[in-house]
Amino acid sequence: MDSTSIEKACRFCPRCGKETDAEDQGCVPFRCKRCGFANFFGPVAAVGGLVTNEQGELLLVRRAREPGKGKWGLPGGFVDRDETIERALSREVLEETNLCVSEATYLTSFPNLYEYAGAVSPVIDLFYLCRVADQTVIRLADGELDGFLWVKPTQQHLSRMAFPSNRRAIEKWLDFV
Repeated sequence: MDSTSIEKACRFCPRCGKETDAEDQGCVPFRCKRCGFANFFGPVAAVGGLVTNEQGELLLVRRAREPGKGKWGLPGGFVDRDETIERALSREVLEETNLCVSEATYLTSFPNLYEYAGAVSPVIDLFYLCRVADQTVIRLADGELDGFLWVKPTQQHLSRMAFPSNRRAIEKWLDFV
């Protein structure tokens, strides 16, 4: 299946149901000529944790499913509705690794495109430096992740990242260490 941007996949107004004229399909913002509804297709928020151990090594996790199956990433995921960024970070790190975030400091953000089921959505990834209460209790989310490394990332690791935004965040972190 070919992927398409989320705005091109939306052909009908979510308010009144009118089909969009062909020349208007994929426009950002989407504007319904019948009822005036507008959708800006803004990015959704996601978080990533740069979790380090006492040796100054970074935790990388290997993805067990698409997108990026078999590639490295950082623990993290999407922010749920009515959830703060900080709460999402703690929840995602816990869900994916069983690690409890005890301290988080904002590092940077990068735009990302997330392809799922043939649709590509814009995402803004927010990255945090994370300390965890106990690094020895790692238990990966079954079916989501299938491996992990504590490592001082090299170019080889960076070239195998699932998402460019994760690679860029690690590169920024490497500038500080």
